[in-house]
Amino acid sequence: MKWVTLISFIFLFSSATSRNLQRVARDSEHKSEIAHRYNDLKEETFKAVTMITFAQYLQRCSYDGLSKLVKDVVDLAQKCVANEDAPECSKSLPSIFLDEICQVEKLRDSYGAMADCCSKADPERNECFLSFKVPQPDFIQPYQRPASDVICKEYQDNRVPFLGHFVYSVARRNPFLYAPTILGLAADYEHALQGCCAEADVGACLDEKETAIKEKAKKVSVKQQYSCGILHKFGERTFKADKLAHLSQKYPKAPLSEILKILGDIKGIYKECCEGDMVECMDDRAELATYVCSKQDVFSSKIKHCCEKPVVGRSECIIEAEFDDKPEDLPSLVEKYIQDKEVCKSYEAGHDEFLSEFLYEYSRRHPEFSTQLILRITKGYETLLDKCCKTDNPAECYGNAVEELNKHIKETQDVVKTNCEILTTHGEADFLKALLIRYTKKMPQVSTDTLLEIGKKMTAVGTKCCQLPEDKRLPCSEGYLSIVIQDMCRRQETTPINDNVSHCCSDSYAYRRPCFTAMGVDTKYVPPAFNPDMFSFDEKLCTAPPAERELGQMKLLVNLIKRKPQMTEEQIKTIADGFTAMVDKCCKQSDIETCFGEE
Repeated sequence: MKWVTLISFIFLFSSATSRNLQRVARDSEHKSEIAHRYNDLKEETFKAVTMITFAQYLQRCSYDGLSKLVKDVVDLAQKCVANEDAPECSKSLPSIFLDEICQVEKLRDSYGAMADCCSKADPERNECFLSFKVPQPDFIQPYQRPASDVICKEYQDNRVPFLGHFVYSVARRNPFLYAPTILGLAADYEHALQGCCAEADVGACLDEKETAIKEKAKKVSVKQQYSCGILHKFGERTFKADKLAHLSQKYPKAPLSEILKILGDIKGIYKECCEGDMVECMDDRAELATYVCSKQDVFSSKIKHCCEKPVVGRSECIIEAEFDDKPEDLPSLVEKYIQDKEVCKSYEAGHDEFLSEFLYEYSRRHPEFSTQLILRITKGYETLLDKCCKTDNPAECYGNAVEELNKHIKETQDVVKTNCEILTTHGEADFLKALLIRYTKKMPQVSTDTLLEIGKKMTAVGTKCCQLPEDKRLPCSEGYLSIVIQDMCRRQETTPINDNVSHCCSDSYAYRRPCFTAMGVDTKYVPPAFNPDMFSFDEKLCTAPPAERELGQMKLLVNLIKRKPQMTEEQIKTIADGFTAMVDKCCKQSDIETCFGEE
C-alpha cells in the first residue's frame, strides 16, 4: 500500500503558517470529524497516523494485515470529504477506529479476552481496549538490523514501504507513545540513514544514531506515560494546575490570559493522546505549535529555532525548549497576597480564579522550584485562607503566611541537599545502599529485585541532578523522583504493597514525594518464615566479577532487612562489616565453602 513518504511528513507542514490552523469549535463547525482531520493532515500523514493507531491497539497484527484496515479508514475519510452527510461520517474518530477493529475476523483467536471489549459501549469500549495494550511486548522479536549494504539499498530502492515499516514497528513496540513523537523519530531515522549510508563504516555510524534515537524514544515515552498517569489518577483539575505551574515557569513574560488559553488546549490534547486518539492528537498538537509560533513575542525568546522546523519536529522542540528569562521588574507578591487586607474578599469572590492567578504569579518568579513544590505552596496558601477568612481578623491570621509557606520550601531543599551530600561524599554504591535500607523498611513486601530496580532509578536521579547548578537541582530531583514514584504507584494498583504506600499514592499528587520521604517502617508487616536459601553462600562470592559480587551483597542486605525491618542503622552496619570480614577471610581459604558454613 502506498503511504507515508517521510519527506511528506517531514515537510508536509512546513508551509503550515500560511494555512488557517486556528482551533475551532469542532462539533458545531464540522459535520464530519474524520473529514476535518483528513483535510488538516493531508493524505500521507493521515495514513501514517492511522497506521500508528492500529499498530498500537493490534500489536500482534502484521504490517500487511493492518494496511487493509488503514485503507478502509482512508477510503471512508475520502468519502466524507466529498460528502460530509454520507452514512458513518458523523461518527467520532475513536468509534470509527474501534468499529474497524471489532470487525477483524478471528479477533478472539489472536487477542483472547480483548474481543469482549467490542460488546461495551463507548467510551468504556476504548478504556477496555487501552487496558489490553502491552507496554513491553515480549511476543515481538527484538529488532535485528539487516547488513549495512542491505539496509542502505532497501532504503534507497524502496523508501516508502521501508519507512512505513519503521513507523509500524515503533508503534507496536510502544503502544502509548504519541503519534507526533513516532513521526519525529521516523524523521530522525531517515536523517540517520541519509548521513550514515554515505559513511565508510555504515554500521558504526548507524549504531551510534540508533542508540540516540532509542534513548530519545525511551525518555519521551516515560514523560508521556507519566503525564497520562497523573491525568487519569488525579483528574483534570490537578493536571491543569501542574501544567499551569510549568507553563508559567517556562513563559514568565506571557500574560495569564494567553497561558490559560494554551493550557485549555494542552489539556484537551493530552486527553486525546492518552486515550489513543492519535489522529486528533497529531492534528491538535500541530495547531497548538503553530499558534505558539505565531506569537513568539508573547510566549518566549527561546523557541525561535523550534518554530523554524517543520511541524512534525516543532511541537517536540517547543516542549523541550528551555525556560525563557523571567522579567527583571516583577514586584513582590507579599503586598498583594499577604499584606492586602481585602485578600479574603478577592478569594471568596472567585476561589479558582484567585488561586490560578497566585499559582501563575508564584511560578513565573520561581523557575528554580519543582511544579510539585509550587503546588504544595499554593495548597498551603489555600488552606491558610480557608482558615483565616473565617476568623474575626483575617489579615492578622494570614500575616505569617511567608513563614508558613517557607516550611514547604525548606523541607524540599533539605531533602535535596542531604541526598546530594550523601551521593557526592560517599559515592553511588553507598548511596544506593542507603536508599535500599530506607525503602525496604518502608515497603518490605516488595520483591528484592523490584526494590533494587527502584533504588537504581533513584540513584540515577541523584547522579543526574546533583551535578547540576543549584537553581536546577530541585526541579530536576523532584521532577524525576515523581516519575519513579508514579511508576511505583502504578504497580501498587495491581499488586497492593501496604496501607502506607496506598495512602501516599492516592492522597495528593503534590504531596506524594514528601509523603514517601516521611513514611516510616511498616509496623503491620509480618516477616516471612526463615528461608536459609536466602543466606547461603558459596565460592561465587569470591569468584564473581566485582559488579556481580556487589549486587549479591545488596540483595543480602535487602533480604536481611525484610527479616528484621526494625533494625537500627548501627545494627545493619555491624552485620554488613561482619559480612565483609567473613568474605575477606573465607575467600583466602583453600576450602571456601566449609569456611562459609562455619562462619
